[in-house]
Amino acid sequence: MLYGNISDKHTGENLIGASLSVVDLNQGTVTDDKGEYSLSLPKGKHTIIVSSTGYKTDTLNINISQDTRRNIRLSAISTILSSVEISAEQNQNIRRIEPSVNRLSATAIKAIPAMMGEVDIVKALQLLPGVQAVAEGSSNFSVRGGGYDQNLILLDDATIYGASHLLGFFSIFNNDAIKDVKLYKGDIPVAFGGRLSSLMEVRTKDNITKKLRVNGSIGTISSKLTIETPIVDEKVSLMLSGRRTYADIFIPLANDKSIKNAKLYFYDLNGRLNWTISRNDRLFLSVYSGKDHFKNQLAGISFSNNVGSAGWHHVFSPRLVSNLSVFTSKYDYFLLEDISEEISFDWKSVLNDIGGKLDFTWLPDSNNSIRFGYQAVHHRIDPGKGGGSGQNTLIDNSSFQLSPMYTLEHALYASHQTTLFDKLGIRYGLRLSMMNNLGNDSITYNIRNYAVVDSFFTKKGQIYNTNLRLEPRISLNYSLGRHNSIKASFSHSAQYIQLASNSTAGSPLSIWFSASNNVRPQLCNQLVLGYFHDFFDGTLETSAEVYYKHYTNVIDFKDRARLLGNKDLERELRFGKGYSYGFELMIAKPSGRINGWVSYTFARSFRQIDEVNGGERYRSPYDKPHNISVVVNYELSRRWTLSATWVYSTGQPVTYPEGRYWVGDIGSTDGKWVIIPSKRNAYRFPDFHRLDLSATWKLSQPHKRFQHELNISVYNAYARKNPWTIYFVKDKDNPNKLQGKMMYLFSIVPSVSWNFHF
Repeated sequence: MLYGNISDKHTGENLIGASLSVVDLNQGTVTDDKGEYSLSLPKGKHTIIVSSTGYKTDTLNINISQDTRRNIRLSAISTILSSVEISAEQNQNIRRIEPSVNRLSATAIKAIPAMMGEVDIVKALQLLPGVQAVAEGSSNFSVRGGGYDQNLILLDDATIYGASHLLGFFSIFNNDAIKDVKLYKGDIPVAFGGRLSSLMEVRTKDNITKKLRVNGSIGTISSKLTIETPIVDEKVSLMLSGRRTYADIFIPLANDKSIKNAKLYFYDLNGRLNWTISRNDRLFLSVYSGKDHFKNQLAGISFSNNVGSAGWHHVFSPRLVSNLSVFTSKYDYFLLEDISEEISFDWKSVLNDIGGKLDFTWLPDSNNSIRFGYQAVHHRIDPGKGGGSGQNTLIDNSSFQLSPMYTLEHALYASHQTTLFDKLGIRYGLRLSMMNNLGNDSITYNIRNYAVVDSFFTKKGQIYNTNLRLEPRISLNYSLGRHNSIKASFSHSAQYIQLASNSTAGSPLSIWFSASNNVRPQLCNQLVLGYFHDFFDGTLETSAEVYYKHYTNVIDFKDRARLLGNKDLERELRFGKGYSYGFELMIAKPSGRINGWVSYTFARSFRQIDEVNGGERYRSPYDKPHNISVVVNYELSRRWTLSATWVYSTGQPVTYPEGRYWVGDIGSTDGKWVIIPSKRNAYRFPDFHRLDLSATWKLSQPHKRFQHELNISVYNAYARKNPWTIYFVKDKDNPNKLQGKMMYLFSIVPSVSWNFHF
């Protein structure tokens, strides 16, 4: 057995997806997400070619007589765009077993035009096939017709519940602190669960740096600084990264007093300590803290994420590896309304997680890989606490609190990956998931037909309800040759916590709640079939995938549902079924002076709930049939790089008023107008499209230690007025009619940022 690690020779960064090919045996492997590899080889001499996009290829001549550890260091190629890739995994478009997986490196994300000068991981993912932004400028996204709460977002194993800054215009991920991000849209590995649509796995930088490295940026909206430094040579290193907007610095300069006294800012901090104890043991500690704050004379919103994780990677032998991690996550928001002394209140909600995971990978031989483990997470959800504020408020100043919800979500899992007949790769697995509702010395209600039928007392920590699900998953890859393959997958998934929101785009006021004795877990079966073909030795990658998803216990809300402060939230819920289907096409050129991709997605998504829309099928909020993304990066010279993205999608489904009627005596002022809505999501916003442009000018010579560049970006270059919302007011000429008004967020938004590193 030959095993070890592959990393960057100069920075020490572990290389994910680096390829090792044994010339004399026509076999090979790739490194995992920690840069580790293992190859089962017969005794004797072997020639191995090691390669990774953006690095010089290395050839090793090795004589194997026993289990041998060999750490490999690759040298980076010094061209500007040689390391810009959609996926750095060599030939993995064909060789990877599972379909519907995309990986973006931090370098690739940096090349995409930025919004207001801020590079954004989530905005980059929204350019991939099957992934859609839920609204203009939003960091929330829908995958293959699923809700944005159906995406499991992990930062170094810790769950992120609020991935947005500035109400969704930026994500919380600072690209300078990130190593890479991987998105699973289809067969999510059995080691992960709890969501129906996707897994977004974000990893911060984990290299043991050999010298001090500093990255920074000063932009139109925000600035950031990242420091990587060795603590103990070749053993311990530390990464610290911070980012802050400074809009609040300029607000006091405004002439308008209502604006002058406002506050608006966000910040985030990342930290990671990496410690190589020995050749078989590595530890890490990762923390993140971020906060948004907005306040003016009438209202205020504040929300924050605080997460932390620690992990231990241990090599028992070349064939058995373990990863132990513990993590915690806290997401909270605060709302203040101060419209007048009489109408003044505050509201706060908090979600706390604490959990752990023990994962093993066993390699009986080079053709078989077995993964198994256990994970558990304890959720505490405080849906809301608040009341009137101030002495003259008409709202009850006594504290009003919804009952906290306590749940324990845990799972056992195992999977096996192998190759049959040198043609058929297969990965199959089973996840046994369970959720327990825990009591808290409180009254719990049973609801039937949306009415309380009885109640019972639950002691603190008492398990009063249990949901148990078997989640089978399987992926197949049949190789048609060196450059093409057919892939298929089936997955069954369960989701035990979800988001209550009347807004498609989402907001910090949305409420997380769990499955219970009254709310069944949402379930999804997904089938995927794809064809993958590489041309010109992998220079051009193409893929075509079709999918079908069927949802059970899909959740929606009754008309005019009240979410905020509702003690009987479960009575507002309605349950039914849903389904999504579509196909995705993608052509990608991963590297070279001209690189990028073009994708087209046809996607439909529907729901059917007896008590909604008269029991008739209706479009889900994420039903957008046509989606196109074009991403182009061009290395004009050694100093200039040009980038452009263009996106198009069918308009978002929406429910409009179709009429209204007066309740009360004609001419009386005691009556009121009652709106007659259309069928659920019967209309659409106008189609969405936008062009973004950017140019990067390198200001220093490649051999200089201090490197800096100027980035100029234009968001929405041709000033398309894409609707953010459409509202209705009385027609000025005829007060008995309603007139629709469109609100849009941005016209052209230019930005400039200066980036440096040394």
